[in-house]
Amino acid sequence: MPTLLRGEVPCVLQAAEYPQYREAYRPAGVPLREVRRGPYDGQRGAVRPDTNGDLPRVLVFAHGRIVYELDRVTDGTATYRYAPALSPAHRPLMDAVAQQYAEHAAREAQKRSA
Repeated sequence: MPTLLRGEVPCVLQAAEYPQYREAYRPAGVPLREVRRGPYDGQRGAVRPDTNGDLPRVLVFAHGRIVYELDRVTDGTATYRYAPALSPAHRPLMDAVAQQYAEHAAREAQKRSA
């Protein structure tokens, strides 16, 4: 756990749940677990509330390409979930994942026919 400065709230980044992934792009053949998974899942950090004491609704990473959305605050720790529908990098990432799944399936089919 990182050292917290005065006023900061600990946070953890998690995979998307239904509210975050329901409008997300999902290519054929890609399992839902891949759509839900964000690149920073499991990381811990701290967020600073605004002057009203409210936590930021979203955390933005990778120059605005990856977005995590505030889900809840439990026991003083904020949980942010990957928001694929809001992340500009999600579609190209999913296309790359779909390509990997297709290549793997082709290799497996080739092994079976040999």
